[in-house]
Amino acid sequence: MHNGAGLIRFRAAIFDLDGTLVDTLHDIAASMNAVLASRGLPVHDTAAYRLFVGDGMETLVRRVLPDELAGDPALVAGCLADMRREYRRRCYNTSRPYRGIPEMLAALAAKGARLAVLSNKPQDFTAEMVERYFRDVPFLSVRGLRDGTPKKPNPAGALLIAREAGLPPDAFFYLGDTATDMATALDAGMYPAGAAWGFRGERELIESGAAAVLHHPGEVIPLFTD
Repeated sequence: MHNGAGLIRFRAAIFDLDGTLVDTLHDIAASMNAVLASRGLPVHDTAAYRLFVGDGMETLVRRVLPDELAGDPALVAGCLADMRREYRRRCYNTSRPYRGIPEMLAALAAKGARLAVLSNKPQDFTAEMVERYFRDVPFLSVRGLRDGTPKKPNPAGALLIAREAGLPPDAFFYLGDTATDMATALDAGMYPAGAAWGFRGERELIESGAAAVLHHPGEVIPLFTD
């Protein structure tokens, strides 16, 4: 673990989903590349999607399109609809929880921690994926991108979860894998922790304000009160 979170104890946690709890990169890339190929547009290496994802599906579409087409509203809308369909077909082909994630979540639940998921993935996909992989985890809230709540890095979703938990923001440990997550945590007044196993890596997390960078999910467990 980078930095000294060891003396801090938390009562609640918010987790990003893609790149933090579940490795979804290959299925997202395959789905988006299928959309691009169907329209005769250039596709991208899977590794490139590490920088494309994290800010919602519409932003993903805009990032993968050629620059001269990314501002075409009709094309973006069409590709977004196609992406939802293609991702629905592929979203569980290779996606799996990262090693150690189920055990970490179980340990925190056993400690009585209040747990939540906050993602820029559409709400239907977010809720379904959490139910599929973490059915036994008593999440207080599972929030994906939905009407009425702005996407991260706006802290509104994180602050709503804090109100639902009846806890102040500074009681929350916020774990994510991108600069967007660190900005969300900081703006919400929560503890920003980076998941180095995710899509972006340690450097981005440190530069965007992570108070700690963890290299294995098990490092989360001692940070919570028994």
